[in-house]
Amino acid sequence: MATIGDFDPLNATIPATKVEITVSCRNLLDRDTFSKSDPSKILFFFFLVQMHTDFLGQIFCTLGEVVGSLGGRMEKSLGGIPGKKCGTIIVKAEELSNCRESVMMQFCGNKLDKKDFFGKSDPFLVFYRSNEDGTFTICHKTEVVKNNLNPVWQAFKMPVRALCNGDYDRTIKVEVYDWDRDGGHDFIGEFSTSYRELSRGQSQFNVYEVINPKKKGKKKKYLNSGTVSKHFSCYMLFFFLVYDFVFVDFYTFSFIWFPGNPAQPTSLHYMNPYQLNAYAMALKAVGEIIQDYDSDKMFPALGFGAKLPPDGRISHEFALNGNPQNPYCNGIDGVMEAYYQSLKSVTLYGPTNFSPVINHVARYAASIKDGSQYFILLIITDGVISDMAQTKESIVNAACLPMSIIIVGVGPAEFDAMIELDGDEVRISSRGRNAERDIVQFVPFRDYIDRTGNHILSMARLAKDVLAEIPDQFLSYMKTRGIKPSPTPPPYTPPGHPLQTQI
Repeated sequence: MATIGDFDPLNATIPATKVEITVSCRNLLDRDTFSKSDPSKILFFFFLVQMHTDFLGQIFCTLGEVVGSLGGRMEKSLGGIPGKKCGTIIVKAEELSNCRESVMMQFCGNKLDKKDFFGKSDPFLVFYRSNEDGTFTICHKTEVVKNNLNPVWQAFKMPVRALCNGDYDRTIKVEVYDWDRDGGHDFIGEFSTSYRELSRGQSQFNVYEVINPKKKGKKKKYLNSGTVSKHFSCYMLFFFLVYDFVFVDFYTFSFIWFPGNPAQPTSLHYMNPYQLNAYAMALKAVGEIIQDYDSDKMFPALGFGAKLPPDGRISHEFALNGNPQNPYCNGIDGVMEAYYQSLKSVTLYGPTNFSPVINHVARYAASIKDGSQYFILLIITDGVISDMAQTKESIVNAACLPMSIIIVGVGPAEFDAMIELDGDEVRISSRGRNAERDIVQFVPFRDYIDRTGNHILSMARLAKDVLAEIPDQFLSYMKTRGIKPSPTPPPYTPPGHPLQTQI
């Protein structure tokens, strides 16, 4: 399956819809001597791919042809090899719904049929989503449980859109097979359900008889080939980026470090009239996605590592818009404007201290722990951390709060310390205490710069990876505290007083 969506994920200017393409083939040529072919498909979208494989055939069509076919299903004969019948290809298109839910499920079997001569069975499940034309498309396979007629398969999570495209009453077919090494898996039986039935949790509605139609037709006393049941209730997940949150307001702080002279072309803060500098690209790439999950689109944007007018005091916590009593900016465009204006008024200076920045956000996260707010701290820096021990202490303390930290490193500096803070391999600790959970995601911007100079592509790549861990970080906080979805909260207002910065 392939999904076609907006060509430009950051600056789409034309209406677009997402369409799922499903491809299947019939009667393909056999290119292998001792077995059948191992076919793969290549879809060409504005680029060419060279493949060192046996050519089986081709067709040319437009997406419009597929969508416009009866039931969104187009069937054509494959060509490309003179004098050969290459088989047929079936291409289906279905517009994806706006369903943003994901579901976690687990199944177990009971008294499944024995299929192996010298053992029991090695069962696995295959889930199919029904299509609008009455056919079915595979959407999930479980792992194989070896030599067991009462298997318990591992829990898995998947988008509801993949399971039923948001139609809770659409038929979901589940087939049960006995795995064989040669790929000729033995059919045990099948059953049908719907997402609405599955969402009822563990009950009498979630115990399904596995039926083998051939056996049922031949044997009068045939009852079933075992049963499959839900092992526990569905848990609804609402994923950041991919899935909308209906119950949480994301509250984003942006901190930018200010080293070097922005008037010099060698500075990473250089204000080039023709293109964004590295700081601006990173801010725009991440911010334009995050802002969609903030209800009022007002962001406190602050800088650190600069001398402020009029007396040149060094600050690690100053408002980019020059207003310490109200550092909020209207949307990411407002943050960008404040950033550019601050470059004209402050004198960039070190050192690079992260702990005051983290503690600043942690104070606000500590005041709201009911799940109605989740705080994201975005730090953009090109320096080596000067207060590593204090920063680790701050992160360990913040790990129990509803917040995540995104660090984007720009420039050629070595970022070994940032990798340590990320905690993907070794959980960060301080003074013998381990962080309750991983809340830091670090990426070096240089790894995402497109060599052809395509800044839009660079920002798209950066945004994808820099936000990759936020969903699990968010869910880990909510789930460990038993916080369930609730109605949309009111916009965030700081407790008791307006947000102020220390200058």
